[in-house]
Amino acid sequence: MKEGIHPNYRDVVFVDQSNGFQFVTRSTVQTKETITVDGKEFPLVKLETTSESHPFYTGTQKSVDNLGGRVEKFRNKFARVGIKK
Repeated sequence: MKEGIHPNYRDVVFVDQSNGFQFVTRSTVQTKETITVDGKEFPLVKLETTSESHPFYTGTQKSVDNLGGRVEKFRNKFARVGIKK
């Protein structure tokens, strides 16, 4: 590999702002903030959502089909639009 053209690939801490969940992984993301984990200092990246807080991964996701018949109302309203004779 050529010297000086590749980004710095290092351990980085990602923190979920909604619940405080944090994990360490390797990344090339640039950040100015740092955090100390287990006595070592790492670059810090703050996230709004992760797999620990996203409804899809936590099982709290709601289906649009079950939300008061909005989808059914739409289908009834536009049922004839796509029909060609």
